[in-house]
Amino acid sequence: MSNLGNIHPSAIVDEGARIGMGTRIWHFSHVMPTAVIGEGCNIGQNCFIDNRVRIGNGVKIQNNVSVYNGVVVEDDVFLGPSMVFTNVMNPRSFVERKHEFRPTFLRKGATIGANATIVCGVEIGRYALIGAGSVIIRNVPDHALMVGNPARQIGWVSQTGERLHFDADGKAWCVPEGCSYLLSAGNVNLVLP
Repeated sequence: MSNLGNIHPSAIVDEGARIGMGTRIWHFSHVMPTAVIGEGCNIGQNCFIDNRVRIGNGVKIQNNVSVYNGVVVEDDVFLGPSMVFTNVMNPRSFVERKHEFRPTFLRKGATIGANATIVCGVEIGRYALIGAGSVIIRNVPDHALMVGNPARQIGWVSQTGERLHFDADGKAWCVPEGCSYLLSAGNVNLVLP
């Protein structure tokens, strides 16, 4: 990695931050010194990327998102406008709790909708889809479709975000992808041809 991304003049990228090739950082965003951002990412306007944050390749972070210390974002994740991360369970302005940061993991291909809140210490599974405004307070399985406050699972989605409808044998076909999925023991897996 290198600092060869496309950085808007109003953005601040502190010395030491690692920015991958082809990554764009837009107006009024700030990347702290020990942050690592992969290749081909897009960091929208007014975003904050904290120290020790790790962001994979191909990640899209929309406007007004702060990614705090303790968050790990894998490849191809989408963070919708104004979605929120927390990193301490019981914050108080007068109590220092930086030693209590809880890690949060967003696995490959996950999507977080606009204005959703991710409470710290959870793992969002691969290709999960979190609806706009949802509040995530516990781990989310791969391919789960989550909505509400607190969020509840209302179904499953494919890698491209299409709703999956499983038959009695636990099989679902995704027309846009041209492939099938298998639901077994609460896990969804792509069936390779």
